[in-house]
Amino acid sequence: MIPLSKIVEAHERVKKVIQKTKLAYAPRLSELSGANVYLKKENLQHTGAYKLRGAYNRIATLSQEERAKGVIAASAGNHAQGVAYSAKQFGIRAVIVMPEATPLLKVTGVKRLGAEVILAGNNYDEAYAHALECAKEQELCFIHPFADDEVIAGQGTVALEMIEEKSNIQTVVLPIGGGGLISGVAAAYKQMLPNVRIIGVTAKGAPAMHDSFHAKKIVSVKGVKTIADGIAVRDVTPRNFEYILEGVDDVVQVDDEEIANAVLYLLENQKLVVEGAGAVGVAALLHEKLPVSKGENVAIVLSGGNIDVTMLSVIIEKGLIKSQRKMKFSVILVDKPGSLKGLTDILSQVGANIVRIDYDRTSTSLAYGDANVTIALETKGGEHQEEIRQELWKYHYRFVEID
Repeated sequence: MIPLSKIVEAHERVKKVIQKTKLAYAPRLSELSGANVYLKKENLQHTGAYKLRGAYNRIATLSQEERAKGVIAASAGNHAQGVAYSAKQFGIRAVIVMPEATPLLKVTGVKRLGAEVILAGNNYDEAYAHALECAKEQELCFIHPFADDEVIAGQGTVALEMIEEKSNIQTVVLPIGGGGLISGVAAAYKQMLPNVRIIGVTAKGAPAMHDSFHAKKIVSVKGVKTIADGIAVRDVTPRNFEYILEGVDDVVQVDDEEIANAVLYLLENQKLVVEGAGAVGVAALLHEKLPVSKGENVAIVLSGGNIDVTMLSVIIEKGLIKSQRKMKFSVILVDKPGSLKGLTDILSQVGANIVRIDYDRTSTSLAYGDANVTIALETKGGEHQEEIRQELWKYHYRFVEID
């Protein structure tokens, strides 16, 4: 476990450059869960995520000689911006290696902060390997996103702010990717308020840390696939795993649809833009993955808000389907005048709003004289969708719902 003194020292360094984010009461989440829910809004941090804390602290602890040579990191997201921002504060060179498929918005965002960007590899692991090679060749100091004690101490400053603002929190919920954030926060809480429960949340599509925690040994997975790209970490780092076993009370997981629902919930009800990784704690609460008691004081860390607009549109779409406010289906009609009108009249009668419709009568998979219609509807919840199904069955429409 990282010593508390190390986290306190880190806070003295980082408080010059970070924004002290609010731990705000969330009345609707509290009403839904029965607990008193508070949100730590690190999505409103400079650079849009908590990663700035660890990156700055790591660079601040380098020697003058090391800083003069410059720093390098591998990241496609928040760590990249944290390192670039921190290096700019010190006036030193920063090189960021990003996977070749990194969205242009993220690449330009890092360049805007003054860093050099190298696009290399098809994924993070390949970019990481290339960054290590560059670090060796150019004598740059590699800043690891999570497997570094100074980085972890920097992330632990989140806990110091939370304790200062509200010392009677009973449960803290955080996302887990590589484990840097939860290792630092758990270390601070367990040394200052040891009875506070620390619960980590992983994405079901990146299960390595969840499976390892419950097996009490490192479990390998072949790959990761999740919309929560900020915690899409394939491998478990031994150092962080030891810290997590020592300081974390439980680890739960949520799937992509639950994450999408949480992103949409925060956007609509809290007026907060939060990325998938930052929303997993709320997803766990909304979908009853967290064992919380009535009146319990629960703090959820919203770790970041850097979400690509294209991904946001996909997440909103998934969230609308999950919350039963959107329904998609395909139906076979006889291709003749009035067939489509008959279908839309039925949908109109049950109050379903058509937002998209595709009419295909040329597909070779169709029988002669048939047409395939795909329709997307705005709906008012589960009962409304069931009413629509009943009406379609009543008039003998053969339809297939699309997720």
